[in-house]
Amino acid sequence: MAWFYLAIAGVLEVVWAFSMKKSAGFTLLVPTAITIIASLASFVLLSFSMRTLPLGTAYTVWTGIGAVGAFVVGVVVLGEAATPGRLIAGALIIAGIVLMKVSGSPA
Repeated sequence: MAWFYLAIAGVLEVVWAFSMKKSAGFTLLVPTAITIIASLASFVLLSFSMRTLPLGTAYTVWTGIGAVGAFVVGVVVLGEAATPGRLIAGALIIAGIVLMKVSGSPA
């Protein structure tokens, strides 16, 4: 269950990052509310995953999912640049997440 919680927490990190971008500096009510709710839920699920996963593994995977997810949303939804350097950076983050998963706790 820890990995499931961690995956959902990572997805929620992408949700709150995107909604924060759409909140226009917390001046729009709905995106601001989504940001707050999604971030709290993300932190709660991250803490659940940390009951059994090592801190370094859980936090690295959580931030990695958020970073790559935010990059993908930025490119696909917001039309941000997908330069070769940014794509390589995203691939390296994914490689790090996979390495953390396979060399971490079996929980």
